Amino acid sequence: MQRSSGWAPLDLGELWRYRDLLFILVGRDLKLRYRQTFIGAAWVVLRPLVAAAVFAVVFGRLAGMPSDGVPYVAFAYTGLLGWTCFSEAVTRGANSLVGQASLITKVYFPRLLVPLASTLAVLVDVAVSLVTLGLILAFYAIWPGSRLLALPLFLLLIVLVAWGVGVWLSALSVYYRDFIYALPFVVQVWMYVTPVVFPASLVPERWRWLLALNPLASWIEGVRWAALGRSSVEPRMVLVSGIVTMLLVASGLLYFRRVERAFADVI
Repeated sequence: MQRSSGWAPLDLGELWRYRDLLFILVGRDLKLRYRQTFIGAAWVVLRPLVAAAVFAVVFGRLAGMPSDGVPYVAFAYTGLLGWTCFSEAVTRGANSLVGQASLITKVYFPRLLVPLASTLAVLVDVAVSLVTLGLILAFYAIWPGSRLLALPLFLLLIVLVAWGVGVWLSALSVYYRDFIYALPFVVQVWMYVTPVVFPASLVPERWRWLLALNPLASWIEGVRWAALGRSSVEPRMVLVSGIVTMLLVASGLLYFRRVERAFADVI
């Protein structure tokens, strides 16, 4: 196994020059995802909606989990909206290079386009899910007002975290397939240490900065604040999560750039 040596400079301008290919890869990802499915893109709505209903019964009613004073279905769906966006983007990003092995070994293009395209394709799913969120808020007569303008920002931050993790895992998976096999388990555990089914307010205030080391905690709580007006996110959490997010993305891009020249030989 041979890898490129040294730290190659990161040329984001090259991604812009290959933007047409990026759009093609995004479109291809979307077509392949729902090809030969009976209800197609409706899965985007059904999965988080059914999960929110199940969580409402199991955690909200049976376990008596608090929901910061809002209906538990709305509480759970806003958490699942951010979490589903993250988990889908990470899973597809982690498998993206291995899945495009035939393309990578034939022609040159910036390899970073592959995990980026997988991440961007998930934004289409998010847009569809937002329609369902609007219907849920209307059903429970929850009117977010101007706070709703912050919702895209928090969702983009979640996508940024997913991209950072996906870039790391996509590069590592070329060399070690163990990461692909372990990913479903890791994602499942990660969900239960993220305030998806429970509010961050359950964590004592003095320890919430530790919760913020998981950047999804702050950004999902931010989604709840924007949509429901209830959240325990605070400036200290946002600061910690912002630093972790930037470090995650920057380190992933640098590592990817270091090893990408050997992808075609190893994959």
